Amino acid sequence: MNYLLQIWKSKDLRKKILFTLGILVIFRILAQITIPGANTESLKLIFQQNQLLGTFSLLTGGSAENFSIILMGLSPYINASIILQLLTVIIPSMEALSKEGDQGRRKINQYTRWLTVPIAFLQSYGMIALLNSQSPVPIVENIGQPTVILPIMLTVATGSILLMWLGELITEKGIGNGVSLLIFAGIVASIPQIIAQNLALIERSTDQLVPFVIGLIITIALAIIVMLITEGVRNIPITYAGRGVRAKGVESSLPLRVNQAGMIPIIFGISVVSFPGLLASFLQNSGDEGLRNFGSFLSSNFHDQSATYIIVYFLIVIAFTYFYVSITFNPEQVAENIQKRGGYIPGIRPGKETAQYLSNVSNRLNLWGGLFIGFIAISPLLLSILFVSLNLGAVTMILSGAGLIIVVGVVLEILRQINAQLVMHDYNKLY
Repeated sequence: MNYLLQIWKSKDLRKKILFTLGILVIFRILAQITIPGANTESLKLIFQQNQLLGTFSLLTGGSAENFSIILMGLSPYINASIILQLLTVIIPSMEALSKEGDQGRRKINQYTRWLTVPIAFLQSYGMIALLNSQSPVPIVENIGQPTVILPIMLTVATGSILLMWLGELITEKGIGNGVSLLIFAGIVASIPQIIAQNLALIERSTDQLVPFVIGLIITIALAIIVMLITEGVRNIPITYAGRGVRAKGVESSLPLRVNQAGMIPIIFGISVVSFPGLLASFLQNSGDEGLRNFGSFLSSNFHDQSATYIIVYFLIVIAFTYFYVSITFNPEQVAENIQKRGGYIPGIRPGKETAQYLSNVSNRLNLWGGLFIGFIAISPLLLSILFVSLNLGAVTMILSGAGLIIVVGVVLEILRQINAQLVMHDYNKLY
């Protein structure tokens, strides 16, 4: 209670929190505005039958279940961010721009915003066509007519751009990372509905009580594990040379997180591993028998209960963890910055040897971090198969593995920022 009172007494912090909550309320209102003419009943049936689509909707912060104006959520912006990060490695001029400090980052952010626009427009057609193809009853009638599909595409693309702007407003004037907070809000908003559905099943049949309790315990246990791993760091000791002949060196450390990639590998993994299943849904309606057979093969091997799907998903998450960290963490640049500041790692020569040492440490952390993210990603699928084989019924987790990583990460980051703001508030009171 005292902690909440401290937060409320800090005028700047109070304004930031209230501003952030206001933006989140606007986001949730937008999520409830359905595109006119959409068959929402047919849409709900799709999401009940296809768990993967529901998970993807949660991870992008959108509300595809309502076929809302923010149907795609922040997916186009996330894709644009990943593309720009790849370009900073491939294109020398982009790499030089990324090293220009705040000015370079602002320029890259501007490029990301502009790239989000065409991606959102193109991706809107793919998302609408995908949802329409999954339902026996069309969600949107006459989707092939430009006068029908183009207004919907423009509306959905504009919704994603609006979300991108709201996220940046939170980052600039609120508290926490805006994009992460919007995704966090989308995930948390689904929890009451999941609990209500489970309680309704328990009311009809008490046999569902045991699976629900087991799912709740597993969710809490995984949340604790995620919290420990998220906060886990490897501190690399660094000594900075002191000034003067007899001055002692200043001891410091460079923290490298075990999970350096966050939830990005899971989002990428879901996008890749879901593609064969989505392709199968199109091929099975083909007029060519060979294509239909290939579609049937993909459909039987790439669903969320198949061993092939789970193994490929797990390996893709690990591979992309290495790939993403190799883009975002540059050992040579870090080693150069340490050397410029007069620092060194005890027992390691500055320069190339320091860069090689940092690279080796990062790769070892990526192995454990990748295994952790991969395990969290597939854990709901494995648990579902296990409990069905034990005749315990379907065990519903309150949060998916990917959702847990996002929720825990966002909560910890917000707490860190609030504590930092409180320290500044107390400091300003003293001086």
